[in-house]
Amino acid sequence: MRIGQGVDAHPLVSGRPLVVGGVTIPFDRGLDGDSDGDVLTHAVMDALLGALVLGDLGAWFTQADAERVQGSSVALLQEVVRQVRQRGYRIVQMDSTVIAQAPRLSPYVPAIRERLSTALETPYDRVSVKATTTDHLGWIGRQEGMLATAMVLLEPIG
Repeated sequence: MRIGQGVDAHPLVSGRPLVVGGVTIPFDRGLDGDSDGDVLTHAVMDALLGALVLGDLGAWFTQADAERVQGSSVALLQEVVRQVRQRGYRIVQMDSTVIAQAPRLSPYVPAIRERLSTALETPYDRVSVKATTTDHLGWIGRQEGMLATAMVLLEPIG
């Protein structure tokens, strides 16, 4: 079995949609970064790449890759999942936390879990997404950005 851990953070900026876990969430700002800035999906990809000992997200994908998939982090995640399968593994479970002061993410958690479950080719009941705040502490508490963490457990196929 293999385990991987990923972390990602991006600033909130005007003029971009807010995408978390592949779900567009109504908010006055979005996350800046390559592709759609989706901190949760980026953290999940980093966890998967780490479990496979393939380096980090920045070493694996370029800006050209993000442009090729029209900014969809979920499309990049599906490419990482193909690498997991090609190397003879399947995803047993994924656990994640998104840390954001605003907007309130809990109403969107079921949709995020569904989107990630599909992309990960993993049953819904094995995809955990939690949301929390910093109670107004630090850069996250000032609503300057968001942070996400993810852990994955892989097992050999067969």
